[in-house]
Amino acid sequence: QVHLVESGGGLVQAGGSLRLSCAASGPINNAMGWFRQAPGKEREFVAAISWGGETTYYGGTVEGRSSISRDNAKNTVYLQLNNLKPEDTSVYYCAIGRTRVPGTTTQSYTYWGQGTRLTVSS
Repeated sequence: QVHLVESGGGLVQAGGSLRLSCAASGPINNAMGWFRQAPGKEREFVAAISWGGETTYYGGTVEGRSSISRDNAKNTVYLQLNNLKPEDTSVYYCAIGRTRVPGTTTQSYTYWGQGTRLTVSS
């Protein structure tokens, strides 16, 4: 079983930027995704990337303010978040897709990391 470890969260002021990382314990031959979950809310799709990186999808709440990328040589996927807003405050999770094609629902993913917390202050 592959383990995922997210990092890069913290406290950021509104308007700032942040890059989250997700390191896998081994090679990932499938798509990767980022989701987030705020207290009392369902887990929400943020971004996803195909195995080769040629296809990316973004959730409506972050589209235009975010960028997902991956470095397969480092078994790592990244999520760049810009122009952060207080409503971006959440725990961010990365996950391994069931196939090489990225999905936008939690059902499209198998293994999940423990999450990294991002707090955006106004």
